[in-house]
Amino acid sequence: MHHFHYIDNDLYCEETSVSEIAQKVCTPFYLYSYATLHQHFRVFDDAFGHLKHLTCFSMKSNSNLAVVRLFALEGGGVDIVSGGELYRALKVGVDPKKIVYSGVGKKTEDIEYALTSGILMFNAESPQEILKLNEVAGRLGKKANLALRVNPDVDPITHPYISTGLKQNKFGIDINEALEQYIIAKNLKNLDVRGVACHIGSQLTQVSPFVDTIEKLKGLINSLEGSGIRIDYLDLGGGLGITYDTEAPPLPREYAAAVHDVLGATDLTLILEPGRVIMGNAGILVTRVLYTKTTNDRTFFIVDAGMNDLIRPSLYNSFHAIQPVRLSGRSKVTADIVGPICESGDFFARERETTVFEPGELLAVMSAGAYCYSMSSNYNSRPRACEVMAKGNRYYVIRARETYEDLVRGESIPDFML
Repeated sequence: MHHFHYIDNDLYCEETSVSEIAQKVCTPFYLYSYATLHQHFRVFDDAFGHLKHLTCFSMKSNSNLAVVRLFALEGGGVDIVSGGELYRALKVGVDPKKIVYSGVGKKTEDIEYALTSGILMFNAESPQEILKLNEVAGRLGKKANLALRVNPDVDPITHPYISTGLKQNKFGIDINEALEQYIIAKNLKNLDVRGVACHIGSQLTQVSPFVDTIEKLKGLINSLEGSGIRIDYLDLGGGLGITYDTEAPPLPREYAAAVHDVLGATDLTLILEPGRVIMGNAGILVTRVLYTKTTNDRTFFIVDAGMNDLIRPSLYNSFHAIQPVRLSGRSKVTADIVGPICESGDFFARERETTVFEPGELLAVMSAGAYCYSMSSNYNSRPRACEVMAKGNRYYVIRARETYEDLVRGESIPDFML
């Protein structure tokens, strides 16, 4: 469900014309629907209303201040993986007691920052990290609330690059070694063991991997309680998928029902870390056709956005639907939609049946709310595009387009070259 639709053949975001925004802010730009974001958060959070839970938005999917503020106003927390994400969260008023810090490579200064900020919990991912958390907390005269991120060796049935719960993945502590590490953590005086955490992957389109994971975690929690270790939080991570093409992922209420069925009556507080399922279909990337080009083998539509703006097709061979901003009624053609970057991997679609476009026309790359701006770069010294949020019949630039001056800010030429 999203609020991108056509009125008199023109694409609108809620009640705002996408073409009119393009005239004012230029292209390319990311466009998010406030109504869609609000609705997606509420649908997900409400699905778990019958369970004690905390919905912590996964900031890695989109860390724009306005986006994070929207979810904070709805009572949500955040899942962070860096000091920079913590800074953003605190800047927009996220309650520190609703912040969970995940990630395999937490730097000492970022651990200090999180401890002094009073976050809810660290999800530790290795034996050395457990010792580091204890050392840093002791030096600061604090106690670190701790969960161990467990690797359950469950196949999430997703792209291998976004699978995180198999033995060969870098994430978490092997579930067969977790009890030993929990006992070690319990006996460290600067740690307070509070939870069990897990995240098996992203863009999951079936409930069964979640169910298999929870079954394994229940066994671990029973073993922990038998060893005198009380668990208050069960962090199930994120991962629920969206429809990019023909996928039919479970709805949040179906996911929640499956979780409830497996857990049964419980005093645990669930921590849920949705990202893509809230953000993905709430945003688009709007770009303009620069040129059309025909060779003996291919037809190309060359646009002003590139893989630096949306790398998912190149990185994961991901599908993103592509729609004209104005319906023309022209015939279809099989073509590649490509950007201006000097890489053959700079494409949004290959051999895709699409409307015939003419130079100057706008097209929308759909499902671009998650892992698009957050994974963008300045490759080829291209300024990052602006981000826009529409609400009703108004729009707001929530991140300005970078300038050439922004590209070189912070750089300097050594004296010996002057």
